[in-house]
Amino acid sequence: MSFLDDFLIRAALAGIGVAIAAAPLGCFVVWRRMAYFGDAAAHAAVLGVALALMFSTSIFAGVLAVSLLMALAVSSLTAHGQAMDTMLGVMAHSALAIGLVAVSFVQGVRVDLMAYLFGDILAVSKGDLAVIWGGAAAVILLILWRWSALLTATLNPDLASAAGINPRREQLVLTVALALVVAVAIKVVGALLIGALLIIPPAGARHFANTPERMAALAAVIGGLSVALGLWAAFQFDTPTGPTIVSVAAALFVVSGVGGALVKRLG
Repeated sequence: MSFLDDFLIRAALAGIGVAIAAAPLGCFVVWRRMAYFGDAAAHAAVLGVALALMFSTSIFAGVLAVSLLMALAVSSLTAHGQAMDTMLGVMAHSALAIGLVAVSFVQGVRVDLMAYLFGDILAVSKGDLAVIWGGAAAVILLILWRWSALLTATLNPDLASAAGINPRREQLVLTVALALVVAVAIKVVGALLIGALLIIPPAGARHFANTPERMAALAAVIGGLSVALGLWAAFQFDTPTGPTIVSVAAALFVVSGVGGALVKRLG
């Protein structure tokens, strides 16, 4: 019997892979105040699922393509003076609605919408695991490669330009990484909860981190712990796994906030 034959082992490895990939990217999303940007790309994932089923292609490829197109479209429109929050709201909800309608037209394929909306981590196969960890590795390598430039462009775009760094190019790097995370995470937590996994662990890590690198590392730890405890709680109490993972992450955020406040008061 193989180590990966146990569905709980596959689920844990899949969740940890997504958490590790989402942690550093989520830090940049928090620093840039792009929370709704991540939601827009995640909501577009449902449209990617519908198109992939219609054309009998890979779900991963469909989700990646549509999420990337959504992120690029939003970046382009905001660069031309459109209001960021308005465009994100319009495009996110439109993509989700169109995707749900499009799924209803798919013939001859049984579609479990709940799995794509809220995740189905317990059904992760060995092939899914390879895709998740391959995507996670690509995101981590991309962020490590561009870390200094991304950080400079995030903290001070004018300083980045003076140093020869193109802030628009770094925005594109984040866009590609975000689309990759959405594509690998949809199987784990679903389109509606991906944004939570991107935002909550970094937000919790911020209470104890005094450097960007430490915040990214702590966010990965909180994300991984959320997955492990969420899987245990879902198994014990027979609750939906994806929402349970996010609920645990939210609880850890509250605990970190209280702990951070106590540390500051005692210090």
